[in-house]
Amino acid sequence: MKGALVFLAVFFVGILATIANPSLPPGLSIYYALGFPQTDYPLLGYPAPIFASAILNGVIYGIVVWLIYSVVSRSSKPKQQPLPQTQQPAAPKQ
Repeated sequence: MKGALVFLAVFFVGILATIANPSLPPGLSIYYALGFPQTDYPLLGYPAPIFASAILNGVIYGIVVWLIYSVVSRSSKPKQQPLPQTQQPAAPKQ
């Protein structure tokens, strides 16, 4: 559950960072590599390439940070030691 929150936080920060600085890699490179044309058509007030680049960067950076978070959180968990075997007292003989 915490991993999903980490992904969403980085996703939105990635979108905002890319909108503020559209040349942030690798969003535009992927957009053009997929063969989409350069256009000024607005999507939610931003040109289509910048909007698509922001979404791509948010997803890519979100996945990378989520993977790092998952590996670090699993490696930092304390390992449970098995309980030592104790001998049970013998029942008195009658």
